[in-house]
Amino acid sequence: MKRKLFINLAATDLRASTDFFLQLGFSFHPQFSDDTASCIVLSDDLYLMLLTNEKFVSFSPNPLINSHQQTEVLNCLSCHSKAEVDELVQKAVKVGGKTYNQPQDHGFMYAHGFQDLDGHVWELVYMEMLQS
Repeated sequence: MKRKLFINLAATDLRASTDFFLQLGFSFHPQFSDDTASCIVLSDDLYLMLLTNEKFVSFSPNPLINSHQQTEVLNCLSCHSKAEVDELVQKAVKVGGKTYNQPQDHGFMYAHGFQDLDGHVWELVYMEMLQS
């Protein structure tokens, strides 16, 4: 069986958060979505589940944090090029996200990132060694 990864994140405004990721160029999976959850397809085997705060808390053994003030996870997504890294960060900022650092070029890896509407951290990286 091929594994798939579902990243679950709380969304204060589900519709706005869904639109945010759709505007970055990702797609929507209606089969796994309803009024309390939106499934965003990041790749063939990687999905982002945006959940209303109430739904998220129903799955979590711990209280919900304010991700604008605390970091619960660093989501790192590989990109096909440095240009794609920059393009996604620019799109994110244009539709309401914000950057938290400057682009980092480490030679073997190029990285930049953004925070989404709920403050979740998204690191975008290009590593030539991952390309095949």
